[in-house]
Amino acid sequence: MFTLNCPICAQPLLCDNSHRSWRCDNGHSFDVAKQGYVNLLPVQNKRSKDPGDSKAMVQARAEFLRAKYYQPLADKIAQVVLNGKPQTLLDAGCGEGYYLRELLAQADLRQQSLNCVGLDISKWAVLSAAKQAAATLSASTQEPRVTWLVASNSQIPLPTDSVDTLLCLFGFPVSAEFKRVLKPGGRLIMVDPASEHLLELKQIIYPQVNSKPEQLPVPADTWQLADEQRLTFTLELTEREHIQHLLTMTPHLYRASSEGRERAAALEHITVTADMWVRTFVSVD
Repeated sequence: MFTLNCPICAQPLLCDNSHRSWRCDNGHSFDVAKQGYVNLLPVQNKRSKDPGDSKAMVQARAEFLRAKYYQPLADKIAQVVLNGKPQTLLDAGCGEGYYLRELLAQADLRQQSLNCVGLDISKWAVLSAAKQAAATLSASTQEPRVTWLVASNSQIPLPTDSVDTLLCLFGFPVSAEFKRVLKPGGRLIMVDPASEHLLELKQIIYPQVNSKPEQLPVPADTWQLADEQRLTFTLELTEREHIQHLLTMTPHLYRASSEGRERAAALEHITVTADMWVRTFVSVD
């Protein structure tokens, strides 16, 4: 189990013997929800009433990923992360936990030890992740595989130099915090959309698709690019429900005009390109 820091005073949090709450020496206490996660995002640190992905976005993503459309990406992440050594790993922006579950399954096959934290600012995402993890454990005697946290990348409730590998998959990097929690020699592995990602879908819902210059997601004076791979594959979506799940789980539906949403709602079949950068960075000392 990871050591956690109090989000209010940054003192270490200790889990009680019942594993039902975390408490620091200053008396700040955080209960473990019945689903198995802990909320370390105090009200005063929220920028909105319900930050992060909505319940609808989380549900749509869970359904879409359950259909294995992004399995090639899950396999690529495992290939990059698993190096035969025991690791402490933080998934910063874990969503509903799909990639972390897939990574743990691959680690088991390779008999590699992973001690993981899954963190997301969306309570709906972490709730979904923790519930799915609890369902997996209910029929076994295993200890929980992941510490699930509602928290922000801007204030990661982990000690300095505590993480070997930090994942940020389609997330929002906070360079200073990522550098703080990574151990010396640790790796930051990021997945970001490349220029052709979901292009066919964008062409339907937007009147015009503007290309943006590609740039690294973290500052070059802080992070050195150690490895860069482009992963591109095709998705054949033949069910209207799956098309709507893809739309709902991305920001594109909410940015589109009413006409664009109507065109998307009428789709019964579409072939789209998944195009992503998988990059590994190391901290510049």
